[in-house]
Amino acid sequence: MNDPTGPALRVDVFSIFPDLVRSFASAGLLARAVASGVLDLRVHDLRSAAHDARRSVDDAPFGGGAGMVLMPEPIFGAVETVEAAEGPARPLFLLSAAGRRFDQAAAEELAVSGGFGLLCGRYEGVDQRVADHLVDDELSIGDVVLAGGEAAAFVVTEAVTRLRPGALGNEASSTEESFSDGLLEYPQYTRPADFRGWEVPEVLRSGDHGRVARWRRAQALARTLARRPDLLAARGGLTDDEVQLLADEGEVQLLARHGYHV
Repeated sequence: MNDPTGPALRVDVFSIFPDLVRSFASAGLLARAVASGVLDLRVHDLRSAAHDARRSVDDAPFGGGAGMVLMPEPIFGAVETVEAAEGPARPLFLLSAAGRRFDQAAAEELAVSGGFGLLCGRYEGVDQRVADHLVDDELSIGDVVLAGGEAAAFVVTEAVTRLRPGALGNEASSTEESFSDGLLEYPQYTRPADFRGWEVPEVLRSGDHGRVARWRRAQALARTLARRPDLLAARGGLTDDEVQLLADEGEVQLLARHGYHV
């Protein structure tokens, strides 16, 4: 079925564990996006371009050291074979701890593109010539070390896909969540209204949409100021109206701890 809102987002993932990649796309949002034509996910086995009987893709590093490194030949071969048959999988990103940080802004940038490719590293990484002469850029999902790039590929693919029109049942969800405007999301509650004596805030049960919107905005600001002040700093800090809103909601001490005074 074709996506009525536009062409599918093409994502090519290159991995030595293609079944691992397919598994994370077999359920949930990605599976629905593929079925509805929002996402065109193409998974490629790097071993398909290996030429020896063992389908080797790695070797010991020059200069010595622990671990193995993915060789350039099978990687170049796999990417070039796909691009010759199916067209460019570009931009092609190497998923690497040394890459630029993947964040919501990067996801939004990719969501309006026609597609992209993801190269999953393994072991001690990939031959530097892959980074220098094959990929267009490198992405990192955070300051952590993983066994390979497949988990990162899942993060990038889902974060981008959910921003595409038609991917979510409620299109407002992608605009009312964490990082959508440089803030963490406000707290969410559902039934029952009273669980073990912990009650849902009265304002959310009031039916007053104006009060609810004001409370949610204040909660998002307070959460971000308390937990991720760096996000607020990146957007220039709190505005005077936001400081007043937090003060009105009883967050004077939180404001003072971060240098805001009413």
